[in-house]
Amino acid sequence: METTPKMPKAKITKEEALAFHLDPTPGKWEVQATVPMTTQRDLSLAYSPGVAVPCEAIAENPETAYDYTNKGNLVAVISNGTAVLGLGNLGALGSKPVMEGKSVLFKRFADVNSIDIELDTEDPDEFCRAVRLMGPTFGGVNLEDIKAPECFIIEQRLKEEMDIPVFHDDQHGTAVICAAGLLNALHISGKKIEDVKIVLNGAGAAGIACIELLKAMGARHDNCIVCDTKGVIYQGRTEGMNQWKSAHAITTDLRSLEDAMKGADVFLGVSVKGAVTQDMVASMADNPVIFAMANPDPEITPEEAHEVRVDAIVATGRSDYPNQVNNVLGFPYLFRGALDIHARAINDEMKIACAHALANLAREDVPDEVAMAYGKTLAFGRDYIIPTPFDPRLIHRIPPAVAKAGMDTGAARRPIIDMDAYELSLKSRMDPTASILRGLNARARAAQSRMIFAEGDDPRVLRAAVTYQRSGFGKALVVGRPDDVKQKLEQAGLGDAVRELEVVNAANTTHLEAYTDFLYKRLQRKGFDRKDIYRLAARDRHVFSSLMLAHGHGDGLVTGATRKSAHVLDRINHVFDADATYGAAGVTALLHKGRIVLIGDTLVHEWPDENDLANIAERSAAVARHMGLEPRVAFVSFSTFGYPVSERAEKMHRAPAVLDQRGVDFEYEGEMTVDVALNVDQQAGYPFQRLTGPANILIVPARHSASISTKLMQEMGGATVIGPILSGIDKPIQICSTVSTANDILNMAILASCDIG
Repeated sequence: METTPKMPKAKITKEEALAFHLDPTPGKWEVQATVPMTTQRDLSLAYSPGVAVPCEAIAENPETAYDYTNKGNLVAVISNGTAVLGLGNLGALGSKPVMEGKSVLFKRFADVNSIDIELDTEDPDEFCRAVRLMGPTFGGVNLEDIKAPECFIIEQRLKEEMDIPVFHDDQHGTAVICAAGLLNALHISGKKIEDVKIVLNGAGAAGIACIELLKAMGARHDNCIVCDTKGVIYQGRTEGMNQWKSAHAITTDLRSLEDAMKGADVFLGVSVKGAVTQDMVASMADNPVIFAMANPDPEITPEEAHEVRVDAIVATGRSDYPNQVNNVLGFPYLFRGALDIHARAINDEMKIACAHALANLAREDVPDEVAMAYGKTLAFGRDYIIPTPFDPRLIHRIPPAVAKAGMDTGAARRPIIDMDAYELSLKSRMDPTASILRGLNARARAAQSRMIFAEGDDPRVLRAAVTYQRSGFGKALVVGRPDDVKQKLEQAGLGDAVRELEVVNAANTTHLEAYTDFLYKRLQRKGFDRKDIYRLAARDRHVFSSLMLAHGHGDGLVTGATRKSAHVLDRINHVFDADATYGAAGVTALLHKGRIVLIGDTLVHEWPDENDLANIAERSAAVARHMGLEPRVAFVSFSTFGYPVSERAEKMHRAPAVLDQRGVDFEYEGEMTVDVALNVDQQAGYPFQRLTGPANILIVPARHSASISTKLMQEMGGATVIGPILSGIDKPIQICSTVSTANDILNMAILASCDIG
């Protein structure tokens, strides 16, 4: 498995966290209408008198509530705040930010709507009564951050009293992901769940749920040793016991965690930092599996474990180590599947189906866009036994497995008839852009680039600049007039951001003379006199911004939102060697059905020859590698390896020969049609061709064909488009389109910050 150096963890200050929850509006979600609310007729249909009709229909047949209301895609996220994260009993109100966050995760990962509800009681009877009375509103209930043992009592009672799924994620979410990872860890180490000795440390909600699910999946009771702060839970122990612990007591002479670890195949930790020593790990069986899931710090770090046992497979709850046991892999998809069959409950079979589906997914080839998001190549093995949270396949692979298990066990009110159609509908729910940008966002935060936003007179650019800085990506430098920037920010409702941004222009810089001298040396033999140079440097924002970048007064540049790209490129070329002559190129990323394909050149070369095409291929390969992809380049045309014969395809045939002479270190082939480039079955008809898989970079004959291809895929194929990404320039510069939104401009700033190009 290839890895990249660890990047510094993003720092989140108290002020940053508070600002995130405060702006642009307090909290993390809002309610939006899904029906027209414009005319009087709309209102009459939405409310009185039209609303009476579905009311009567539901009263007559309660099942139709799933048809005429949002019940079928609405989950309650409920807590009393008695066990908030690792912070303890913060009370109901103190838990609200966490519950809002849970609602956001439901929406982000599975398109499930949810409402957070905080109940101000620690009495299980009062809590259960309140939740039960709200039952008609929701399609499911997600319990969260409730301390043990009350959480066991509350969940069991509500499951008995309600006819919708009730799921305590702190218990079962952790258990499902733990089970999925353990299935794969045992597969790698050649062991069977029914044979292994399992030691669990931590007999709270999550620990008990983990061991119960593993027993339901085949682990033997006598092979499972549960420990708490007082040691092994054994038959006859009375101190610190309750009915949930007693269910897992075994007959044994072992009394301490240290004793239990000797010869153990599996360690599961949901306890505290430092609970496991290197000596304990050293005493485990061959190929030990260690799930140190204590947060924020594991029972033992992977580095510490591997110092004494190189054969160990280690998972933690942290995102900065491989094999993160992350609940977000479970609860959104469990509820998605349960809601879509109008389930009465989420039973063990559904949880086990979720675990198996996750385990199976991790064994498959990882999509390119996941590699892009994480900046590294992932492959099933000791450091990759659990899928990553941003794998785009989760949404259409896990819910169907959950739904099928629910249907098979009688939990479904409305079974899914066409499972293939269901999977297709799930694919359409999520935009893959989010997962790609997540990885780029992390890299941008680590870079902390000073980003120059050239067009400070445009409200979209200003909103992007404010978001860039407030998101913690780095410093936003806005080129414009201070009074104009202030006015436009106020008009955009961002008046408080005026003092946050640094506004730069020719009038307030101390570097204008240096800029002018630099530009004069570049352009004095190109028909420009001193006055021309001064006007360019002082009055043209694209030139001024480029000069800032060239002199190191910023780390990246974003422009193009107000002028056509050809004009912007011409201005940038006054300062940088940014044209076709010097090998600059534009590369556009297309995301479609879990695949990423880069297309070049979409920005610079009008009609490239074979040498230009070779340059574009090299630029595109560099962009691919920056994104975590291993380049496979195809020079595409309407012909494949010389047939049909055409002089317009000839240059595509010659371009690979240019790369042959250069001795590049990536795969390439051509000329070929697009279907041969992207389809391995088609490639099999040409056994001599050199690509080892589908191409992920398409080099096209001309800029017009690149433009047609990307726009056609976007409009007709539903592809997500990122770029064009400007490559081959000494400094990071990205050019937006004139139709860009503020978010598009922000994304291009992130690309520039990551120096993708």
